[in-house]
Amino acid sequence: MTLNAAIVGIGATEFSKDSGRSELQLAVEAARSALADAGLRPSDVDGIVGFVMDSNAEIALARELGVPELSFFSKIGYGGGAACATVQQAAMAVTTGMAKTVICFRALNERSGHRFGQVSVAAASQVNTSGLDNSWHYPMGLGTPAATVAMAARRYMHVFGATSEDFGRVAVTARGYAATNPHAWFYKRPVTLAEHQQSRLIAEPLRLLDCCQESDGAVAIVVTSADRARDLAQPPVHIAAAAQGSGPDQYIMTSYYRDELTGLPEMGVVARQLWAQSGRNASDVDVAILYDHFTPYVLMQLEELGFCGRGEAGAFVAAGNLPLNTHGGQLGEAYIHGMNGIAEGVRQIRGSAVNQIAHTATVLVTAGTGVPTSGLVLSS
Repeated sequence: MTLNAAIVGIGATEFSKDSGRSELQLAVEAARSALADAGLRPSDVDGIVGFVMDSNAEIALARELGVPELSFFSKIGYGGGAACATVQQAAMAVTTGMAKTVICFRALNERSGHRFGQVSVAAASQVNTSGLDNSWHYPMGLGTPAATVAMAARRYMHVFGATSEDFGRVAVTARGYAATNPHAWFYKRPVTLAEHQQSRLIAEPLRLLDCCQESDGAVAIVVTSADRARDLAQPPVHIAAAAQGSGPDQYIMTSYYRDELTGLPEMGVVARQLWAQSGRNASDVDVAILYDHFTPYVLMQLEELGFCGRGEAGAFVAAGNLPLNTHGGQLGEAYIHGMNGIAEGVRQIRGSAVNQIAHTATVLVTAGTGVPTSGLVLSS
């Protein structure tokens, strides 16, 4: 399907460690900002898409914004894997005529409230198949995202000879961009590779600086038809491709029963769709915004997406071959389940990013990995 859709508005709260307000207040603030950016009003909105994990119902956001009616509403599962899929759902709704203007959003107090980085008994006791899956490994000590990713990272190191320094260069790159981004939590605070190597171990081989932040904040994205977008306040950012993917023997963060443990096949599923839909490939990408909850998964994504061969991503990053996470990523700007990465992709196409890459016409954005995931190709 060719998508007749564009992103016309982006909005966000500040990113903090203690927002001092509810997640609904954060969502409303970001959504109002995104509508203002687009030059639209709440009465123009007839669709809302969020995350299953978000505490805010679509109808609550609509009510607080003053949206009169909704003809389309949806929630996407699998945590950060939902980020780009919210925009995909909005684009499909707009393209098929199910809605005219859709808000995609994520709001969370993930540092001052429920912290995803800590052991969650609820994850293994929820009454569904995900709870059953988690119950196999939680009692064995794999009870945090870092612990589960560390297993795959260790295997990647064993097979390809990757090192902690290879992971560290991802963190150094992100923090370098964050240091010049006034909206980033780590503004003016870059790190060196030596500092990465000196940071404490969280779950061997992952160090503190291999792990994303825990953040409070919200981001909202407004999607409408490409035809309508031409008449709005901002230059339209076209959705050239949008895809979701789940791989063989897929679990959530712990797909250890696969024959191959050094890749992210769900991202391969997404990549094939993105390149086919957009008529592009990795060599056409000017900027990549890759979901960086943990540094090893950035390397694996680069390989799945076709930027380099298997086991070659460490050298690829070291060579600086691609502008990567120019807002600072979730390692440096904030962890808003990848939605802030979509906003950065929009800014790069618009030419308004703090760390603007010249002549940017194509941006790749990915969502959370280790889970069923999603991706976008944005274009001018």
